[in-house]
Amino acid sequence: MDFKENISEAYERIKRDIKRTSLEYSSSLSQRLGAEVYLKWENEQLTGSFKIRGALNKIRFLSMDQKRRGIVSASTGNHGLGLSYACQLERVGLTLFLPTTASEEKSKKLSELNVSLILHGSSCEKAELHARRIAQETDRVYISPYNDWDIVFGQGTVGFEILEDLPDVDDVIVPVGGGGLISGIAGYLKYIHPKIRIFGVEPENSQFMAASIKARRIVEIEEKETLADAVAGGIEPGSITFPLCQKYVEEFLTVEESLIKSSMSLLFEEHQKIVEGAGALSLSGLMRACKTFKGRKVVLVVSGGNISQGTFNKIIHV
Repeated sequence: MDFKENISEAYERIKRDIKRTSLEYSSSLSQRLGAEVYLKWENEQLTGSFKIRGALNKIRFLSMDQKRRGIVSASTGNHGLGLSYACQLERVGLTLFLPTTASEEKSKKLSELNVSLILHGSSCEKAELHARRIAQETDRVYISPYNDWDIVFGQGTVGFEILEDLPDVDDVIVPVGGGGLISGIAGYLKYIHPKIRIFGVEPENSQFMAASIKARRIVEIEEKETLADAVAGGIEPGSITFPLCQKYVEEFLTVEESLIKSSMSLLFEEHQKIVEGAGALSLSGLMRACKTFKGRKVVLVVSGGNISQGTFNKIIHV
């Protein structure tokens, strides 16, 4: 798979309608953690997360007839927000299924958009399976939040920007849910510079990818509630992201809830950024394994910031 060509083309396809987010050097985090730390602020991306990249790339691949019939998808929030924005740009109808466990803030944002929003099931997997059935029954395209090459290539444009802004990067740490973001970033960076190390971070309460990598097959685990709700949920059978993660990712780090909370607080204290739990995972991973990154040039992908001020204040006790 030519990640360089596909992701370069994806970037040309979407760049006029996304924000090129900043890559900021953090002197305070560098001093604290013993690495040269840079933050990729995807929390400041349009719709509040990186998801618009993959969503827009996918929508622009559809035929006119597919767009006319409309599309179906499922989301815990960020994918839905990105896809809704992309559909508005391309004037495509969207029916979106959310699990009943989706955060109130993200559900509220989605309900304010021109989307047919339906709550179904107690997990991401159940919402996705139902959405796929509806798409098939109504002859519409189903768009996965992560299990789609066009989505992966769109998310990989984060890696494209990182390498342009910091060509001598040593390590990149990425939050992981279904694996679309890390697969795109890792596939691109490893294609260009194989010695760049890629690390994924998951909450201990929802470590589906880490458990699957360890088992060498996609597995189910007992999931618990997590502050990183945007990455919650399992990996569907046959997902393209699983073998990509096996091939390109050095290690998957898992972090406890208290460390996610501390990372959210630290990003606010040092950079005045309100970041959701999933967005703070990369910093949590660095804090968890700081010896692994000592003296190296490290990029932390801050994947999203869709959390209300009130909820954020409650979590970090402002």
